[in-house]
Amino acid sequence: MTNELKSESKKPNIPQEQKEKRSERYSERPIRWYSFRLFPIWLRLLIIFILLLLATSFGLMIGFGVIGEGKPIDALKWGTWQHILDMISGKE
Repeated sequence: MTNELKSESKKPNIPQEQKEKRSERYSERPIRWYSFRLFPIWLRLLIIFILLLLATSFGLMIGFGVIGEGKPIDALKWGTWQHILDMISGKE
């Protein structure tokens, strides 16, 4: 049934004059491409880096405070990380 409908459908009949007018209209004016950025690339990279640091620190705080049952702010202290590194290296 769909093949029958496709064969019965017709393209709109547009006179050749209108087609020529369209092509003339578009060929007369030059195509201009203006490219400008709202935010420079260096600013985008800086924002992504800052968001990455924030996401990492919030993830550490949630993991240490909620899952690890400690104080969330302790996850950002150097003493906590020194203790973890000591346990990994076998000093404690």
